[in-house]
Amino acid sequence: MRTVFLFLLVAFQALAFGSACEETRKKRDLLVRTKRRWVLSTIELEEEMTVNYPYFISKMYNDKIQDKDFRFEITGEAVTEGYLTINETTGDVFVLKSVDREKYDCFHVIFNVYDTDTNQKIDKELAFDVEVKDINDNPPRFIDFPQTFTVSESQVEGFLGVEVIAQDIDEKNTKNSTFNITVVQQTPLEPNIQAKWIDERTVHLNFTGCFDYEKAKDYKITLEAKDHGTPPLSSTAVISLNVRDTNTHMPEFKKKEFQTEVDEMKLFRDVFRFQVEDKDTPNTDGWRAKFFFISGNEEGIFKVETDPKTNEGIFSIVKEKNYEITTTVQLEIGVENIEPFTKCVNGKLIKQDGKLYRPDSINVTVTMIDDNDPPVFKPPKADVFEKEESEPGRVLFTPKVYDPDSTSFRFVLVEDPANWVSVDEKTGEIRATKKMDRESPFVDVDNVYKVVIAAIDDGDPSASKMETHDDLLRLAVEDKDTPNTDGWRAKYFFISGNEEDVFKLETDPITNEGILSIIKVTPFALNKSEGF
Repeated sequence: MRTVFLFLLVAFQALAFGSACEETRKKRDLLVRTKRRWVLSTIELEEEMTVNYPYFISKMYNDKIQDKDFRFEITGEAVTEGYLTINETTGDVFVLKSVDREKYDCFHVIFNVYDTDTNQKIDKELAFDVEVKDINDNPPRFIDFPQTFTVSESQVEGFLGVEVIAQDIDEKNTKNSTFNITVVQQTPLEPNIQAKWIDERTVHLNFTGCFDYEKAKDYKITLEAKDHGTPPLSSTAVISLNVRDTNTHMPEFKKKEFQTEVDEMKLFRDVFRFQVEDKDTPNTDGWRAKFFFISGNEEGIFKVETDPKTNEGIFSIVKEKNYEITTTVQLEIGVENIEPFTKCVNGKLIKQDGKLYRPDSINVTVTMIDDNDPPVFKPPKADVFEKEESEPGRVLFTPKVYDPDSTSFRFVLVEDPANWVSVDEKTGEIRATKKMDRESPFVDVDNVYKVVIAAIDDGDPSASKMETHDDLLRLAVEDKDTPNTDGWRAKYFFISGNEEDVFKLETDPITNEGILSIIKVTPFALNKSEGF
């Protein structure tokens, strides 16, 4: 180490303006006032010096000590912590042990000279700061980074999602504390992972290319932080990168065609099932199947659901439709996954676009068997009016019947409690066979006599449709009381037979007729064994 003696003026100006220690500037006035009496060599203190201690670093002198007995004194943290000392007689200053600049970057020291006879200060004290010169003794170290990280196989190139922070505790804004972070080793080598600087101590890991779970499920990435000091120092960190399997295989049907027969106008769940094969990781969204109709289900009659346990497609009929004849329905059904499809091809991430990778599909043929539908009365309601005590033999009503499945059917009388009418088996004509009596117990309080007929086709099995004629059968009765009086106006009500509120009774305010209507439909069946 070089020791250079300077006069007080030069030494103090260098200390005052060159020191990074704040206290130097605070003591500037004191130094100027005392500069003509104190003389010292410059003090250069370097951290971690490899010398024999104690080691001479400077010498103090004051021009007022002539012809006096004196002693020098040095005080401050450097003294109390055992780093600096002074020879009281010669003014030689020694460093006693190595200094770690990262612990003490500057010492504030005070020099005094005393008269040994009076123990009084010979001159004013000299105070200044001693900077500890930095050496490159600390490598940059990683202080914040994930040791393990998971990346999706389908991630688009760019930011990997990993942030790394390092720090060098050597003197700021010097080569000793300036560093670079780089990826020095990567296993396996593709895709290429690099470190991108964000600020002076932070990098993001970016990558170019794409991940392929089947080729590599995990990576080891070694990062190095290296400073610019002499000699350069460095440290490393290792990040374990795990790849999560995503949808890189499209599901495929194991069977390409399905055929089935079902009866029309019936709902069926689980008619049959589609099995699919998918090479992605089971029980992930990249493996779970999602079925959809491509064509043939415009009316929403059919439905395909996914069994969450087996991943099969469940085909069901969820909407009734009456087919006039046995009909073949052609369906095309496709399958894809819940998670969008991607694939790493030649270092590029390919997404499903309907051209390169089309969803697999199957053809389904459903034969809807036309059941023997019952004949339909048109219109379903008929108004029949008859005065009591009228002569029998008159045709009261001739129904019109439509049957899409048959051109031959017969009519039967289902309900005629007073035995007042007959029905022609071929034409369905309802004819009065007896005089009708309004006071008959078979005429209800609303003056309505109920007649029920059925039309039965010749299908196998035969189907029938019942018809009641009121309004469904509107029966006009004659009351000999004065018209338009409360004694003449009729009031209709149900005595029995309408417990389920299928029918409704109203009074025509003009004709005083009772109007019977069906307001709720209930299913029923008619078997040939019952004699119809």
